[in-house]
Amino acid sequence: MRVLLPLLRTGWGWRAWAPAAARLPPGTSTGPGPHRAMALYRTEERGQPYTPDYRLFFKNVAGDYISPFHDIPLRVDSTEENGIPTKRARNDEYETLFNMVVEVPRWTNAKMEIATKEPLNPIKQDTKDGKLRYVANVFPHKGYIWNYGALPQTWEDPCRKDNSTDCCGDNDPIDVCEIGSKVLSCGEVIRVKILGILALIDQGETDWKIIAINVNDPEASKFHDIDDVKKYKPGYLEATLNWLRFYKVPEGKPENQFAFNGEFKNKAFALEVIKSTHECWKALLMKKCDGGAINCTNVQVCDSPFHCTQEEARSIVELVSSSLNKESNEEDTEQVWHFLGK
Repeated sequence: MRVLLPLLRTGWGWRAWAPAAARLPPGTSTGPGPHRAMALYRTEERGQPYTPDYRLFFKNVAGDYISPFHDIPLRVDSTEENGIPTKRARNDEYETLFNMVVEVPRWTNAKMEIATKEPLNPIKQDTKDGKLRYVANVFPHKGYIWNYGALPQTWEDPCRKDNSTDCCGDNDPIDVCEIGSKVLSCGEVIRVKILGILALIDQGETDWKIIAINVNDPEASKFHDIDDVKKYKPGYLEATLNWLRFYKVPEGKPENQFAFNGEFKNKAFALEVIKSTHECWKALLMKKCDGGAINCTNVQVCDSPFHCTQEEARSIVELVSSSLNKESNEEDTEQVWHFLGK
């Protein structure tokens, strides 16, 4: 146990590799879930869905545990995946292709998220006051109205004030609203085209929302910038603004506010925000800023002094899983909870 405890602390470093891919939909299991491989990433379930113990861990094609926050690259850097050319509508748009980790499938209500404070950052269901969180249905919508997720290797620094919003970041990876026609699965890693961005101000913090579309969507070739969303999906941006404004009201909270009077900024603006949050992430992993409780333990960041071996990563997963399931001894459980920020 003493050997593993340093690995539960925050690690540092930033050079990662491997392009993105998708996975098959998860099943449900009480122990290690089946390995579902499709291209370069797969996931493994621990615990029952819709319980506080549920975790969705990520693996690469070699079967090694990885962090979806730190080990999956931000940009799509290859023209091929497993020998299959990626779809590219126009050469200049290839520069706007990024990897997205899907956390919440469209039309669902469970608030799933990358666990930034846990080692290897699995996806879990958020809790508040000991209760699992679900978003309310905001009339006339059912659950989330897009596939919702995050851009890996980005971080909204809570100590850095954004010049355009005059508010600091929300301490999370940058959020993505994917507007394609397909309902995706929790844990999928997809390639998206960046179209624009919205600046939500949540309790005085900047919470950017990227508007993007799956590059493999049947209609992806139509979309190049935020104006194309207005043209080909009329009403969608207005619905997005209203959903984000009111989704916390059923919890008794006030309406959310927005910078720029709720104006959606274009692709060029969004790319600058992504670049800035990626630089913040680099500073985080190089320990040039205070990451607080953020856990940067990783497997594929080559120059990280807290880089862990795959054997150590497996031990971390088993230890965390057994502790969540209350199968470990009380001392080990208390130490794991301490390092997970519980």
